[in-house]
Amino acid sequence: MSAIAPTLEAAEAMFESLTPARLDALMAVEEIAYTHPWTRGNFLDALAAGYQAQLLTAGGEILGYFVAMRGVDEVHLLNITVAPAFQGQGWARVMLDALALWARGQGAQWLWLEVRMGNERARRIYETHGYRRVGERKRYYPAADGQREDAVVMSLPL
Repeated sequence: MSAIAPTLEAAEAMFESLTPARLDALMAVEEIAYTHPWTRGNFLDALAAGYQAQLLTAGGEILGYFVAMRGVDEVHLLNITVAPAFQGQGWARVMLDALALWARGQGAQWLWLEVRMGNERARRIYETHGYRRVGERKRYYPAADGQREDAVVMSLPL
């Protein structure tokens, strides 16, 4: 158990909109969570485009975040991250529930996402949340040594 865990147990988890002022804290999480993280520019572009970008916080700590893009009758999840120190505690499911609730409120009929072929843990979380594999995107993600990794395309009817 980390030294911060007792504080978080007493703190209320809540969502807040991502703002440029919170990007430094978010980037600290993004850079330790991934071998090929999004850049600050990726997040700034998402904010400028008006994408749904939410932080899940407790006690001032970022537990996780997601970025989603609304389409005509669908929402595309572009990034969902649970801070490594808080993984395995159910926060991904909380964010997926919040995303689905928001998407329904936007009139979306479907949620879509891509996930690395090798990320079995995330794929299991999505599957237990009702997402189904509908295809693949070859060489979608950057990988080590200049290689590329395939993505699994998943969707959830709302």
